[in-house]
Amino acid sequence: MRTVVTPARKLIGEIDIPGDKSISHRAVMLGSLAKGTTRIKHFLTGEDCLNTIRAFESMGVDILTEVNSDNETEVIIRGKGLRGLKEPSSVINVGNSGTTARLLSGILAGQTFGSVLDGDASLRRRPMGRVVEPLSMMGAKIEADNGKLPMNIHASVLKSIEYRMPVASAQVKSAIMLAALYAQSPALIHQSSMSRDHTEIMMNYFGGRVEASDLVIRAYPADELYGRDLYVPGDISSAAFFITAALLVPGSRITMTRVGINPTRTGILDIYRQMGADIIIENIDNANGEPMGDITATYSPLNGVEIGGAVIPRLIDEIPIIALAATQAHGTTVIRDAAELKVKESNRIDTVVRTLRTLGADIEATEDGMIIHGPTPLTGNVIACGMDHRIAMMAAIAGLIARDRTIIDDSQWVDISFPGFFSIIEKLR
Repeated sequence: MRTVVTPARKLIGEIDIPGDKSISHRAVMLGSLAKGTTRIKHFLTGEDCLNTIRAFESMGVDILTEVNSDNETEVIIRGKGLRGLKEPSSVINVGNSGTTARLLSGILAGQTFGSVLDGDASLRRRPMGRVVEPLSMMGAKIEADNGKLPMNIHASVLKSIEYRMPVASAQVKSAIMLAALYAQSPALIHQSSMSRDHTEIMMNYFGGRVEASDLVIRAYPADELYGRDLYVPGDISSAAFFITAALLVPGSRITMTRVGINPTRTGILDIYRQMGADIIIENIDNANGEPMGDITATYSPLNGVEIGGAVIPRLIDEIPIIALAATQAHGTTVIRDAAELKVKESNRIDTVVRTLRTLGADIEATEDGMIIHGPTPLTGNVIACGMDHRIAMMAAIAGLIARDRTIIDDSQWVDISFPGFFSIIEKLR
């Protein structure tokens, strides 16, 4: 699909941001492993999360998706209990979802049956050795050619592990915590720095036991988990695109309602405020342990900053759109300590730099980030998103401030995390 984006005069309005992708994935996984019924409201119906549903359906879990009276997508899961999954009749294909592949590997490692986990061509290029290593230390028997998909996971008896994370990764620590549900004794995880803690919160919410203190996590085995009702806050990684649009398009003011503001995810708000952004949060509430609130962003002149260190795991998915904002900021922005971007859906250091250069930005790649000089006027061009949903959305927001038309090839990849993205842009014009 090819989408054309034209410049915007201003963007005004209040919008609902789709449910958080990370929380939606985990809710399906834990709901499937729980005893009883789990109801998930405001679920993200992006393709990645639908692949998680399909994976558990292939193991015998009854999952119903419907639109409720509030016009929100609700997922109803009849959980099979912690030890109730059935051996799938064929390969579990998770499409493009790295979250599904890595977290599911932890669950599958503790089963009494074997399984094969695979994905699409893009996901087959992404590293899985980072989860294979700690799971193998726990006793899992996993075959993965060169640390990549497909993975052949055999029935195993899991044991305790004390693992020091080489890099901050919510997916890796989540795989260990999920495997620990089936282990003979607790797993101890030492984090190098803080990463998103949705798994810790949700496992406790479902009746598991996870203790977290500073950078140390102790995850305990469980006899059973229990079905719960959940509300999924709006995804701040998706809200980031419209926060940025409001900051960059003169005269704009956008309010995003009930967005997740978990402190492990709000690095972008901290950085934008350092850059001079007018961002306020109101109506703060809590949904099943996850804080959320209404975020309002208003057009603001921005200044360049240095971004690195402990804040990087708190905004790793938002770096593409932050880079766009930096092209319009006064001065130089330096992004470092972000080598993890190289193993996302694309090498996001290279694709961000290439995309923004195509539009006229003054930006250069470094080994672990990028350097951006601003402000620089942008001019529309044809953008290939490289099967990366966040690159496509970044290019679309750039098109709102660029001269002439911006044409995005393969824009359908946006549906992985943000169905309806382009229609919201039109609503705000």
